[in-house]
Amino acid sequence: MRTVPILPCRELDDVAPFYQALGFEVTYRQTRPNPYLALTCGEGLDLHFAGIPGFDPENSYGSVLVIVADPGDLYDQFAAGLRTAYGKLPVAGIPRITRPRRKQGTSAGFTVVDPGGNWLRITAGDPGEDEGGPFERVLRNAARQGDSHGDEAAAIAVLEAGLVRHAGATEAEKMPVLVYLAELLIRKDESERAVAVLAQLDRMELDEATAAEVSDLKGLI
Repeated sequence: MRTVPILPCRELDDVAPFYQALGFEVTYRQTRPNPYLALTCGEGLDLHFAGIPGFDPENSYGSVLVIVADPGDLYDQFAAGLRTAYGKLPVAGIPRITRPRRKQGTSAGFTVVDPGGNWLRITAGDPGEDEGGPFERVLRNAARQGDSHGDEAAAIAVLEAGLVRHAGATEAEKMPVLVYLAELLIRKDESERAVAVLAQLDRMELDEATAAEVSDLKGLI
């Protein structure tokens, strides 16, 4: 058995270059009588798109759950392609990609919102019960609001409350929370607050991966 989702978009040229940057290949395309596009990436990841004139990506309800063995590997592939195509990692607006982080109800996942406003929710499937320090639950709950539901304001509130509750945590433990907080503030166009959070991160001894994330975020302000 094989299931292939058919997702909406305004024009095929909106989504085709984006997915090609992610590493997808076009397997079929037609413009008449109805715009239609078929894409594939690796084994088992197939997406089809129907062009709908006047369609508004902001109002899209398209959503696909993608279960993979290692979301981190797929994220690295997607992120590299987007950096090449866009010159930076799009983490705000449409399209965008979120960084891998544990979510409540999923594990080590991330989300892609394509130019058609469709959500690809990538997860390893089994959330497990591993604890990763005082902010593990905070990050899961915030990601559920900010990434899964698109409610940045609620996610910001969760992170800020967590930082107050765990004020005595180490800098290393606070880093992923502050990075996500800065990302959410940028998504909400609250640049002044985002700059303050990034400045706080600059005063920390960042590991290489976190320094790269901070650099990406600064490029969006």
